[in-house]
Amino acid sequence: EVQLVESGGGLVQVGGSLRLSCTTSVFLFEDYAFGWFRQAPGKKREAVSCISSSDDSAYYADSVKGRFTISRDNAKNMVALQMNSLKPEDTAVYYCAADRGLLLRIQAIDYDYWGQGTQVTVSS
Repeated sequence: EVQLVESGGGLVQVGGSLRLSCTTSVFLFEDYAFGWFRQAPGKKREAVSCISSSDDSAYYADSVKGRFTISRDNAKNMVALQMNSLKPEDTAVYYCAADRGLLLRIQAIDYDYWGQGTQVTVSS
């Protein structure tokens, strides 16, 4: 059974930083693209940032460009999301997801495996 486990969420003040990590038991980690999605109360799940399996190309939502950075460590089976200059509108549950595909995709429906999520709360 494939598992993805997120960590690093918490409560932070406006302008602060958090680093989310996702560790996974997926076999052949390097063959998977990964994404970070978030869902705020009453809103649909949205892609925050995604990273490809092949060339580490990345996608960032416009709302996080310049503030968030996604990275992957194939040796550690880990994906991270560095979040800086946090804003109250970044408050949400953040999910890590894995997609066994060659393309960099940003739709949640394309992802095969999901973590349980970690809460990020940014207080003003």
